[in-house]
Amino acid sequence: QVQLVESGGGLVQAGGSLRLSCAASGLSITGYAVGWFRQAPGKEREFLVVSTWSGSSTNYADSVKGRFTISRDNAKNTVYLQMSSLEPEDTAVYYCAVSEMMGTPTKVPWYKYWGQGTQVTVSS
Repeated sequence: QVQLVESGGGLVQAGGSLRLSCAASGLSITGYAVGWFRQAPGKEREFLVVSTWSGSSTNYADSVKGRFTISRDNAKNTVYLQMSSLEPEDTAVYYCAVSEMMGTPTKVPWYKYWGQGTQVTVSS
């Protein structure tokens, strides 16, 4: 059974930083693209960033480019999202997800496995 467990969310002031973790079990992330998404209340789930299975290629949404960084530790079967210069608009539930597609998929339906999400709240 595949499980993705996010952690590291919380409350942070504007301008601050957080690092989210996504620990995978039931599969090896080395075989898959792994992405991060977020969903704010009343809004659709939004693509943020994806890393190919090898980690050699990434694709960032314009809204987070230069502020967020994805990384992966294949030995720990874990993917990270380092977030800096956080803004109140970044407040959302953050999800990691795994896709069986090649390349850097950016659409929600292209992802097969999802974590339960972790709340990030940025205060002004």
